[in-house]
Amino acid sequence: MKVTVIGAGAVGSTAADVIARREVADEVVLLDIKEGIAEGKAMDLMQTSSIEGFDTTIVGSTNDYAKTAKSDVIVVTSGIPRKPGMSREDLIGINAGIVRTVVTAALEVSPKAVILIVSNPMDTMTYLTYQIAQEMGISKKRVLGMGGALDSARFRYRLGEAMNMSTNDVSGMVIGGHGDATMIPLTRLATWNGLPVSRFLKSDDLADVAAKTKVGGATLTGLLGTSAWYAPGAAICQVVEAILRDEQRIIPSCVYLNGEYGQKDICIGVPVVLGKGGWQKIVNVRLSNEEKAAFEASAAAVRNMNEALKGL
Repeated sequence: MKVTVIGAGAVGSTAADVIARREVADEVVLLDIKEGIAEGKAMDLMQTSSIEGFDTTIVGSTNDYAKTAKSDVIVVTSGIPRKPGMSREDLIGINAGIVRTVVTAALEVSPKAVILIVSNPMDTMTYLTYQIAQEMGISKKRVLGMGGALDSARFRYRLGEAMNMSTNDVSGMVIGGHGDATMIPLTRLATWNGLPVSRFLKSDDLADVAAKTKVGGATLTGLLGTSAWYAPGAAICQVVEAILRDEQRIIPSCVYLNGEYGQKDICIGVPVVLGKGGWQKIVNVRLSNEEKAAFEASAAAVRNMNEALKGL
């Protein structure tokens, strides 16, 4: 199995590191436009292989897409990261051009690959990638955005924190747009070892967990001065592993909807089954009236961002 990670910044290189350590793929190609960065990071990572005991080969490339040919999964992290005070939406004008260029180049040499979008604003960049894929005759099921996996991990972290319990015993998911104002932590469905967390947390506490989850990325940006990378890198690996190993796992992901959840012609986060070839099917969760209203508002906000693509 071969995975290409486009963008050798903190998120991309961390993803390559986790994928290699977990031996999810035989080869990981790390590609960047800046001379020497991908090659240097690939060499640095390879020098840990005898220490960490993994056999994955990591290759660096400065904008040479030939080295990425015949990839099974392409991960796109390219683009500028958020700075303090910036929203993911602020990045659309710059990152749309970058994503269009790298996605087209990557798919030309790996037309059978699943493409995973991480670049922000993720929902809009996934929709742009869906459009490119359609132009190239590539199935919509091979295009998805990595937002739900990360947001759900942050949700479980906050739940475990509030309950003073291990996050490994907590289950919960986040749907909707991958934005501070658009994500929807499904507190009603969250469980602790199969038991509803609402039995252990008051409604005010659950509301606080949801609020902290929504600004999870912004909180880290404020602390770090840039976007986070450890959890995003691990979330990328989780999605890639589910696809390459055909795990049939339900992981919230940004995918193209055609009537599901009452939405059409939009890419937004919903629970999907991941396996060989990308996302297998969309899982229909019965939302409450309040959750439906929140999802509709989230979709409207994502559509508003998508409008900006028409002027680019």
